[in-house]
Amino acid sequence: MDALRLDDQVCFAVHAASRALDAVYRRELAALGLTYPQYLVMLVLWERGQVSVKDLGVALRLDSGTLSPLLKRLEAAGVVRRERDPGDERSVLVRLTPEGALLRARAEPLPRRIMEASGMGPDELADLHRTLGRLTRSLTESATRA
Repeated sequence: MDALRLDDQVCFAVHAASRALDAVYRRELAALGLTYPQYLVMLVLWERGQVSVKDLGVALRLDSGTLSPLLKRLEAAGVVRRERDPGDERSVLVRLTPEGALLRARAEPLPRRIMEASGMGPDELADLHRTLGRLTRSLTESATRA
């Protein structure tokens, strides 16, 4: 076994799977008028309702330089609204507009279609999700120790 063989690298397997998943999401999300990162923002808002930009960044593991243009485009599309927190003028809150809330119903079939595209069943995907979560936690801890 060659330790530097591309097809034996976990990083490449994760990268290739991520690109393939992105391609399927891109096709599925086109009908909603969303990009994948915008969809992730919407998922947080559908789940939590109003959230600060800071908390949104933490949830999505995105910095404000990446998040701000995403939110600007979502606001221009009329699905979110940003406003200063009346209790803390330094904080910006993001919330769904009525149109953004309605978009949720159109997005509900996506997880099933992604599962079908994956060729995996619910149990396999749940196992994969747990494994990737463990991998992410371990790598994040390792990166912060270095």
